Amino acid sequence: MRLMQRHDHPLLSPSLGSHKNVTSFHFGTPGSGAKIYIQASLHAEELPGMLVAHHLRAALETAEAENLIQGEIVLVPVANPIGLAQRLDHKPMGRFELDSSENFNRHYPDLASAVLPALLQVLTNDGPSNVRLVRAAMGEYLTQWKPDTELQSLRRILLLLAHDADFMLDLHCDCEGVLHFYTEEPCWEQIKELSCFLESQATLLAKNSGNRPIDECVSSAWWQLAEHLQAAGVHVPLPQGCCSTTIELRGELDVSHAWAALDAHAILSWLQWIGVLKCQSRPSVPAARCQATPLAGSETLRAPSPGIVVFAAVPGQTLQIGDLVAEIIDPINNTAQRVLAGIGGVFYARIRDRYITTGGELGKIAGAHAFRSGPLLGA
Repeated sequence: MRLMQRHDHPLLSPSLGSHKNVTSFHFGTPGSGAKIYIQASLHAEELPGMLVAHHLRAALETAEAENLIQGEIVLVPVANPIGLAQRLDHKPMGRFELDSSENFNRHYPDLASAVLPALLQVLTNDGPSNVRLVRAAMGEYLTQWKPDTELQSLRRILLLLAHDADFMLDLHCDCEGVLHFYTEEPCWEQIKELSCFLESQATLLAKNSGNRPIDECVSSAWWQLAEHLQAAGVHVPLPQGCCSTTIELRGELDVSHAWAALDAHAILSWLQWIGVLKCQSRPSVPAARCQATPLAGSETLRAPSPGIVVFAAVPGQTLQIGDLVAEIIDPINNTAQRVLAGIGGVFYARIRDRYITTGGELGKIAGAHAFRSGPLLGA
């Protein structure tokens, strides 16, 4: 019986005497079924996912000891040791690398363009065979990639672990919010049951949201590669080899064993439902708590002036056009500016700070109709 394997992956050292590792835990047997890749806290101050990973690890160790895993599960509970070590004036700085100011979850490589030349002459009329060929080409590209910064080495390690997964789950959280999902349109039909098990209250779909976050890097490569092949006159079957999602586990302060155990149980139930974990009776998929809506239909509310933020709306509340979301109080000029909902939908996330500068982001509403274009993700 194969037991859990731990692997420590060294990052490129940025300075003398400084060394960091990414640690991955491997359950099941590679090649024996679907591969599931789960990582937490790529934005390192977003801790709920890290605690969920702690609960998942214990459950997966038990499942492996009982020979219940049919496939492979890779768990990375701390996906960003660089950001986790960054603090400024006693405050965590885990979203952007301080050296480059780059977001840890942006600017991943364009895998479709990288592997296209190696695949043009080798793909066949067999879809599963083509999936294996694409994954091998991705692995070869990533193996040959020579990063020249610690941040790039982190990106490379995470992609080496994730690129050949059938499903990739990236666990994040918002400042304050309800549990919500981001996923690509080509992935939705294959991953929608997970949103039901986790009781997502807003599910936001896009086909390429912009700036290449890691989840879209590994899933968009497949539909983009299919489009590149069609444009080149190569007409071969290429299934969507990886379906990914970013799961926002409520807010930064929602770190509790109760929440983490609930979320871990939901993920484990989904693993049973897709057949990666054996069970006596396949769990029923809960009813969806929301309809999927376009990410391009999400309204980001911004402050018209600086001041103290007093929210009238709470995360999870369904708003109508014109509903009061917040007031911005200026105690010097004795004014109160009202911020109103511009669309109807679920108020799924808001900031945690209660002082805002002009133009600052206040919160987001998931609307049913697309009205935005261009890059759809925030900084």
